[in-house]
Amino acid sequence: MTTLLCGHEVAKQITDFLPDAVAVGDGTSVIIKGERLLPVAQFLQNTPGLDFDYLVSITGVDYAGYFEVVYHLTSIKHNHGLILKTRCYSRENPALPSVTSVWRGADFQEREIYDLMGISFSGHPNLRRIFLWEGFPGYPLRRDYL
Repeated sequence: MTTLLCGHEVAKQITDFLPDAVAVGDGTSVIIKGERLLPVAQFLQNTPGLDFDYLVSITGVDYAGYFEVVYHLTSIKHNHGLILKTRCYSRENPALPSVTSVWRGADFQEREIYDLMGISFSGHPNLRRIFLWEGFPGYPLRRDYL
């Protein structure tokens, strides 16, 4: 069984590398600032002892005041996992950097979040709708849809 790493400990490691990246580190996850997502992802993948080489899933959540994007990461080498989160506070043009250059498996998952929630991922190699047709009005997984 994969062991979930403590968010406080990983947040400290991230802060030592990128002092302005972490918003909150708690017992179960690390919340980082959206603009620092790509360097944090590269750090988590390439740092010995962390080695997060597998992206299990990406999920978008619409809270009342912000969108949250949740990344479930696993290190196959060390058999441990981490929940990484980031937030978008704009409802008009929510955007985050794409992590497809770090984990190729993010490709379709970012497209799904874009298609159904309207969060765009800058740097994505092919960001277009994956389920709904071009021109579909709105984003059906948002709380304010219809």
